[in-house]
Amino acid sequence: MAVYTDINEDDLTAFLAEYDAGHLMSYKGIAEGVENSNFLLHTDKAPHILTLYEKRVDPNDLPFFLGLMQHLADNGLSCPLPVARKDGEILGHLAGRPAALISFLEGMWLRKPEARHCRDVGVALAQMHLAGEGFSITRKNALSVEGWRPLWDKSEPRADEVEKGLKDEIRAELSFLEQNWPLGLPSGVIHADLFPDNVFFLDDRLSGLIDFYFACNDYFAYDLSVCLNAWCFEKDWCYNITKGMALIEGYQSVRPLSAAEIEALPVFCRGSALRFFLTRLYDWIMTPPGAMVTKKDPKEYLRKLRFHQHIKSAVEYGLEAPVTA
Repeated sequence: MAVYTDINEDDLTAFLAEYDAGHLMSYKGIAEGVENSNFLLHTDKAPHILTLYEKRVDPNDLPFFLGLMQHLADNGLSCPLPVARKDGEILGHLAGRPAALISFLEGMWLRKPEARHCRDVGVALAQMHLAGEGFSITRKNALSVEGWRPLWDKSEPRADEVEKGLKDEIRAELSFLEQNWPLGLPSGVIHADLFPDNVFFLDDRLSGLIDFYFACNDYFAYDLSVCLNAWCFEKDWCYNITKGMALIEGYQSVRPLSAAEIEALPVFCRGSALRFFLTRLYDWIMTPPGAMVTKKDPKEYLRKLRFHQHIKSAVEYGLEAPVTA
């Protein structure tokens, strides 16, 4: 479960009084998510999502996150919207945390996505990349290649507790990525965390994207690699090339990849696999017993990383669309 800060009914009622959102009928914590405390609220007007931003979220980033959702929606992307208070502000405080009320997006995430769903995800990701153009606020990706070694340094002393020999393996991979990271490719606002639980479907059609709290400015093709890792591996950690083909084809139907982006895709896939391995490793080692957080096994992304290390060309991911310059 991912509720770090609990709330009581009296404080929540006082918080809602600052909005024209109706009278509180019920609320409950939401288990999904790892960064913030989230609650589903039902009022006599409409359901909403309440997010309390925890200590791992920099309050200075909140204007980027909340403003981005509004910008994307204004440019045709289906996503939740921050609800303005009566005074026009979109950020308040509750239980000692910055807090925002977010509109409720109908739909649910898929536990067993198929290739057709992966194609829809590729389309939506490309649409988001285009919709983000013109957003005036920027945010550096703190979890890109420059941030991995400092993160690794915190976990390295205990890494061999997870698997013998892990220290040497990850040191070598970090060195490879630092020396071979692509530069100068098309970039803009990316989601950076578009896992299945952040994509909603309704009646088997994609209804919208949620959870933009890792969004930042970085390479578009890197964002695509995050999705290939998140959507195109099966439970046995084998890569499903049919799903990969569908996801890439969907993306390119909206925004064709350049030749340089295609060439860089295997390195990006290694990088995004390492990024999620490192954050999971840190949480696996550092989260104290009894914490109300479901730790995710870092070995999942270690297996994916090892798969990508043997990829020589993006064709092996299912790329079939013509290459454009």
